[in-house]
Amino acid sequence: MSETKNEFSDYLFANNIACGVTESDGAKVMGMLLDMLKRHYPNLKIDEARAEIEKREKVFPCVIAPGLAVPHARLAGLETPMIAIACSPTGITYGGGKDMSTQVISLQMNVFINVMVLILSPVEDPNLHLQVMSMLAKSFSDPASIRQVAGLRTPAEVCSFFATGQVKMPEYLLAKDVMRTDFTPLHETDTIREAIDIFATTQSASLPVIDSVGDLRGVLSLKDVLSYTLPEHLLWMENLSPIYRFQPFVDLLKSASDTRVSDIMQELGEPVSEDVPAIQLAKLFLEQETAQLIITDANGRLAGLVSLREFCAKFFWE
Repeated sequence: MSETKNEFSDYLFANNIACGVTESDGAKVMGMLLDMLKRHYPNLKIDEARAEIEKREKVFPCVIAPGLAVPHARLAGLETPMIAIACSPTGITYGGGKDMSTQVISLQMNVFINVMVLILSPVEDPNLHLQVMSMLAKSFSDPASIRQVAGLRTPAEVCSFFATGQVKMPEYLLAKDVMRTDFTPLHETDTIREAIDIFATTQSASLPVIDSVGDLRGVLSLKDVLSYTLPEHLLWMENLSPIYRFQPFVDLLKSASDTRVSDIMQELGEPVSEDVPAIQLAKLFLEQETAQLIITDANGRLAGLVSLREFCAKFFWE
């Protein structure tokens, strides 16, 4: 009977960890990690693995936090996740980054990282892949830990860092394991101009609205802004020639600094607890015909968001 693996460190081997890396080219460092895994797993097809990693990077940036890159791929025929780590105190230049201040992806952006974690997992088991990714994210929940790991001098020290016993593999994924936390909520006192600016610099089509103490008050979407711009009676008009020059948009922009988010936001639907099984989200997306779910913590405070696209991405292609 195979040994049960329930910690991230259970998938680590000292000879798949490189400390004190001085190479600054991210592509070369990733090649080094693939070579390390090839020595440990002779059947690994390096070219296939690299192609899958690069394919994913065209859709999702692998730099998931300042200083941390997690290139990953799902491959057919693997029996268990394969993990290799490179630690660099001096920094590695890595392409395909993400602007952490705006959540805007730029696949041409080069960023500096200090820790690279390469993960290859079985394509047939998306749940295991997400569980491993979740454990890794929790291990680096403190931003200072990235710099800490980068400075570790031996593979044994890296293994010890992950073998704390504090981050266990969950029996099954929860909403908090798949939710997104890197978003900017709107405040009910924000102006429509401020809301438009936030929508313009993020990938969100709707955002939760909170009050001055952080309690959820409602939700505002780009559709709400568009609906406010084009009142219902305009939609009844068959001949739209009187507004061909987008006059309603001009009127909105003129008053955008005087109109508050609270004036046009929608009532909040039933939020979802962060502790519900992740599979429950799939059911809610279908039942509620919504594109985004708002996740709350045990105190009912805003904890995160899960969009339909992000949910599907995690299970089908991320």
